[in-house]
Amino acid sequence: MTPAEHIDQIPIVTVSYNAPDLIEALLRTLRQFCPNPVYVIDGSRPEVAAQIDLVTQRYQDVRFIPFGYNIHHGPGMAWAINNLDLQGRVLFLDSDVEILHGDFLSSLNAHLQPHMYGVGDVARVTEAGIGRPDGNIPYLHPACMLCNVEVMRQWPLPIKHGAPMLQTMIALQRANRSDLVSNVNWVLADFGAEMARRYIKHHWQGTVKRTGGYHYDLPDSGAAVDPILLALAPVDAQKIVDIGCGDGSYAKAYRQRNPVCNYTGVELNAALADKARPHCDFVFNEDIEQASPQLFRHVAQADLWILGGVLSEVRDPWAVLAAIRRHCAPNARLLVSFRNFQHWGMQARLSGGDIRYVEGGALQRQELRVYTRGSMLEMLAQSGFRLLGGSPVIKENPAADIILPLIRQLATAAGANADLAVDDARAAEFVIIAQAI
Repeated sequence: MTPAEHIDQIPIVTVSYNAPDLIEALLRTLRQFCPNPVYVIDGSRPEVAAQIDLVTQRYQDVRFIPFGYNIHHGPGMAWAINNLDLQGRVLFLDSDVEILHGDFLSSLNAHLQPHMYGVGDVARVTEAGIGRPDGNIPYLHPACMLCNVEVMRQWPLPIKHGAPMLQTMIALQRANRSDLVSNVNWVLADFGAEMARRYIKHHWQGTVKRTGGYHYDLPDSGAAVDPILLALAPVDAQKIVDIGCGDGSYAKAYRQRNPVCNYTGVELNAALADKARPHCDFVFNEDIEQASPQLFRHVAQADLWILGGVLSEVRDPWAVLAAIRRHCAPNARLLVSFRNFQHWGMQARLSGGDIRYVEGGALQRQELRVYTRGSMLEMLAQSGFRLLGGSPVIKENPAADIILPLIRQLATAAGANADLAVDDARAAEFVIIAQAI
């Protein structure tokens, strides 16, 4: 709870991008009325960030937090909620807002009850985030909203989207808790014509117009996306973690099918991590086996974990799976792809002693672990996951007709199931989807 006499202690969070003049106008007009602490989460280019830093230094109790890349509005707010020591009530303001009268915060504060999510302009939108009078989703606009941050942490956080609060508002609506947000009439009025403004002036997409758009749909490298891995990925997931996300090509393809989601990438290669950032809400440039506590706090309760080939490249896959199992949501799904060490071509190479680590060889240089279908399923079961389904990846080759009968003979001689041995030997790769139990 925040009594009236402590209103000047409510922290203010704004996310900026390549517009030093807008931040200067916000801070200059704010400081005419409000001494509140301010956090500027900045996604500007480094040379522009340096200008914004100089602007923030002119005002007391303003903390400048540069990321060096376009973190975007939703992920910037989510980062602040997750990583700043915010408690109680927090005011979120667009970077293109100017303050006309200091009582705006007192008015918002009077409307916000301790149990509520937040107050501000509540509009009606569709589940795609499009504003319509008949929209079924009450949408709290983040341009000027006062929120209880502890309540915010109980619901999905803002995402990279033209309507960054959309996933949150959909979750509230589906839980019949849209009553946790409330409209304050003057906020929308102040977004409009100048003669109607009372407390604030909002340029309305001022940053977007200044910088040429949201910059969500940037090109990827054109890297191939595994069509089976994409086809098996559930499109109803809300919070996704892609371990080994590469340059973000898969993230971009997935978000075209499921745009209203929170997508976190984890990538060890710094250059690839930078390329992935336009396509993910957030990217951790880390080794998943030495992950920071911040990473697992950020991805806690994710309901879809994607491991495209990663389990072949880690030292301790059991530990990785155990960490995922500890931090995933109940009934979370795990999507795994891996090369099949039982493939007929692999068996043929091994019969001749070819176990060299070369590109296209029996083993690749980055591979530390090898799996068959059976060994992967066994490891997943030991780690707390049950099989939901999957698909082999079969690549046609005339040589298979020569090798597979020999594998059948060998399996029979070894007392194994010959039919299963042949079926498993056909697959060059497997894609498996499993669920936490």
